[in-house]
Amino acid sequence: MHELLTQLVAIDSVSSRSNLAMLDVLEPRLASLGFAVERQPVGPGKANLLARKGPSGGGGLALVGHTDTVPYDPAWSGALTLSEKEGRLYGRGACDTKGFIACALAAAGLPPPLGKPLWLVFTCDEEVGCLGSKALGRRADFRPQFAIVGEPTRLQPVRGGKGYCMAEVTVRGLEGHSAYPDRGASALRGARLFLDELAKLEEQLRQESESGIRGGFSPPYTTLNVGTFQAGKAKNIIPGEARLTVEWRPIPGEPFARVRSALDAIGALMRRRLPRLEIQIEVAREDSGFSTPADAELVRFLEAASGQPSATIPFGSEAPDLIELGVEVVVFGPGDIRVAHQTGEFVPVEDLARCEKVLGEAIEKFCG
Repeated sequence: MHELLTQLVAIDSVSSRSNLAMLDVLEPRLASLGFAVERQPVGPGKANLLARKGPSGGGGLALVGHTDTVPYDPAWSGALTLSEKEGRLYGRGACDTKGFIACALAAAGLPPPLGKPLWLVFTCDEEVGCLGSKALGRRADFRPQFAIVGEPTRLQPVRGGKGYCMAEVTVRGLEGHSAYPDRGASALRGARLFLDELAKLEEQLRQESESGIRGGFSPPYTTLNVGTFQAGKAKNIIPGEARLTVEWRPIPGEPFARVRSALDAIGALMRRRLPRLEIQIEVAREDSGFSTPADAELVRFLEAASGQPSATIPFGSEAPDLIELGVEVVVFGPGDIRVAHQTGEFVPVEDLARCEKVLGEAIEKFCG
């Protein structure tokens, strides 16, 4: 497992690059284990890798991990070189999710006689919109009964996760000399009104959780965040344009279009109050959350195998795309998401060993 993880970390598979070098390493290994392997093209230089072993037909278990990573700081000289220190393996992707991929191959190395299909599925572009997992629905032959989606959960089974949505907002006004404010129309005035109304929406969502309308997550409500903001050209020019990005992470079960409709209502309010300004709201991504029943078979199995109760997560994953296919899904994997996207990302060696054991038990349970 260590050798494979070393090879995978050495590949720069940031989402902006091709992931085919990852597949070049994984494909022959899977073939040598007796899997029928096929690449599913998703985009230029991008593909999913689907490996299948066992009888034909539906059912069985899929182990799903994504091959892409987030960018890394060029100053991190060890980003692409796996290194070990004090029981931790460091490198970009070691935790999210190349460690899980290495565990999956190790667990599938000596499977029991298979009575049901075993799938190992490695996707592209999870970090930029789960593009690979969305493409799986185009495969009529990919219909497992159960799926374990690899994400850093500290080996705690996750039965629910929030969605991820994002909108790009542009406010346009009229530039002018700052000494003559009446001759211009400041886009910042519109952006300020937008942000004030967004804060009211955020507080409303928070209050609903406190009154018991939402629960089960931390924080237990749909969250909002303005991640970027750009405006103005110089200190003495009335800003003619302001741009910002808004992301929100909806609670499963909440009306999916709720926040989007609220953003449109804020835009309409701005047009009424500030008619000299224009506002454009473009939703760039809408991924739903997921919820698997606490008494589902896969949840109960992973709770027993890991020795931990199931939980929920506030970040997105590929689980909703698999649930749309009628698959029972749990998110599970080695490492901690809180270190996954930072310089010095690592996965504990102990987690990898435990993960391999649990995945091997899952293969025996659901495919043997």
